[in-house]
Amino acid sequence: SILDLLEQVASTQGFNLETPFESLSAEQLQVLLYGSDRWIEDQRVPGLSFQFRGIFPSVELVARYANRFPELARLLQPTPCSACEGGRLRSESLSVLIDGVSIAALCAMSTDRALDFIEGLTLSAPQREVVGEVMTEIRNRMRFLLDVGLEYLTLDRRAPSLSGGEAQRIRLASQIGSGLTGVLYVLDEPTIGLHPRDNLRLIHALENLRDLGNTLIMVEHDRDTLEHADNLVDFGPGAGVFGGRIVGEGAPAALRELETSLTGSYLGNRLRIEVPRDRRKPGRNRLRILGARQNNLKNIDVTLPLGVFICVTGVSGSGKSSLVNDILHPVLASTLHRAQVNPGPHDEIKGLRFVDKVINIDQTPIGHSPRSDPSTYVGLFAPIRSLFSRTVEARMRGYEPRRFSFNVPAGRCEACQGLGVRKIEMHFLADVWMTCEVCDGKRYMKETLEVTYKGKTIADTLEMTVAEALEHFENVPRIRRMLQTLYDVGLDYIKLGQSAITLSGGEAQRVKLAKELSRPGTGKTVYLLDEPTTGLHFDDIRKLLNVLNRLVDKGNTVLVIEHNLDVIKTADWIVDLGPEGGDRGGHVVAAGTPEDIAASLLSHTGKILARELAPVVV
Repeated sequence: SILDLLEQVASTQGFNLETPFESLSAEQLQVLLYGSDRWIEDQRVPGLSFQFRGIFPSVELVARYANRFPELARLLQPTPCSACEGGRLRSESLSVLIDGVSIAALCAMSTDRALDFIEGLTLSAPQREVVGEVMTEIRNRMRFLLDVGLEYLTLDRRAPSLSGGEAQRIRLASQIGSGLTGVLYVLDEPTIGLHPRDNLRLIHALENLRDLGNTLIMVEHDRDTLEHADNLVDFGPGAGVFGGRIVGEGAPAALRELETSLTGSYLGNRLRIEVPRDRRKPGRNRLRILGARQNNLKNIDVTLPLGVFICVTGVSGSGKSSLVNDILHPVLASTLHRAQVNPGPHDEIKGLRFVDKVINIDQTPIGHSPRSDPSTYVGLFAPIRSLFSRTVEARMRGYEPRRFSFNVPAGRCEACQGLGVRKIEMHFLADVWMTCEVCDGKRYMKETLEVTYKGKTIADTLEMTVAEALEHFENVPRIRRMLQTLYDVGLDYIKLGQSAITLSGGEAQRVKLAKELSRPGTGKTVYLLDEPTTGLHFDDIRKLLNVLNRLVDKGNTVLVIEHNLDVIKTADWIVDLGPEGGDRGGHVVAAGTPEDIAASLLSHTGKILARELAPVVV
């Protein structure tokens, strides 16, 4: 281990690991911190020698490869440079000031504050002649960022820290400023991460881009965006193998009247997610986050009742992710599961004794290999293989469950290694994937496929949708129970053997939910979800809420970061952060039931929520 190596280094230098740091000589410090060229005989392995690199070079090496290895990244904590104090420029450059503000200080401002500073500058006539055009360009570009709802971002914000929606809106702002015409723009859910308050600002920016003579095609589920579209194309009627057809096309008003359109039914309020008649009442057990100071959080105290459905809301950049992802989850993970994570600055979290497990269900892929699939991830494939091994034909041949796995040589097609496809390397061209000509894409050798259950081979089973498999295995309780959880989260259309890399983020998240539902619950688990409605249709959100409420009904706590009003209005408890984003955020604006939030005069969420809670006239 590292400690063993350090002990041997210390022994050769005449000190031990118990020696106080200030007692070390200059030579000992040099070796400990920066290493030595001297070869040290390894006392554990005779004949083996090593050179000690030193603490600082080792840390530098870890930092260099941290982006490739998440487990290394968790060991690092970025700190401002001591020389430039985070300004990233030489002292000579930082010494140039405009109205007492350096370029680093200007870039550290949020976009709206930076624009106020630029517009507040008083310039003489000669100065205006020199920088007039530059000032105009700066103002215009900053206003473009404001138009797409990014006023809270600082100008020096690092690109990797941006969400997908923020990055897409920055690119959109640059296109608005270009003034191009006759361009076809394709956007994939630009409202991701955007609070309903800012939806109309983004829509107006899109309409301005259209009015320049451009065409915009968007994949979108947001109600405001759909209702402002010039033309809607609704695909369906279901998802996956049940979809792929155009069930409605036309203006939003025409789609509302179309009975065959599921989207139109929600837009016309014939179908809707109802407000719960009775909300769960918070009990005595709760978590209390004290002195949260991560990023823009203003040393706030937040109370989270346990055993209810909690929604953390607020405008973009108000501090939701800082509170939940940077403080709450790391503390729970390190305390309950001994995870090696560093929580953001805070005083303490009280009430941890009331929780025994935390599960973070995000939209990251369930696997990065073509071999990964939903049935394997939720643990469904193991009982299916066991079932095939217990058939008469399999027992006569002596086949064990591993014979029906496409990951081991026992019964898979060796020509394609159980993938069903083979990669053909093309010189000077991209590689081509072709269906395996030996197994015809079935992934198994001929002898394995001679074993059937109810007339279906193991390859046929992998090609079944969840709905088909639920009917096929209705007499096998363990398999039926796992399939039912996939069905309940709205994944009845996916195939059991569908490659994990083809699943969307929303589908991957629901597969994870299904896995948790199939496990016996403790009743003291905290489930954390960050914007789980991303990429989901109205009807998918309804199914998702049903699943989340099932988890809460078992005594668990579900906490979601969300902007979607259908989720917010159905929550039992809301924590609304703000009132704005960036420096003007980080406060608890209101906390309580949705009705409490709707009554708050300071909450942007409350103002919109009040309309959502009002009776709907169809």
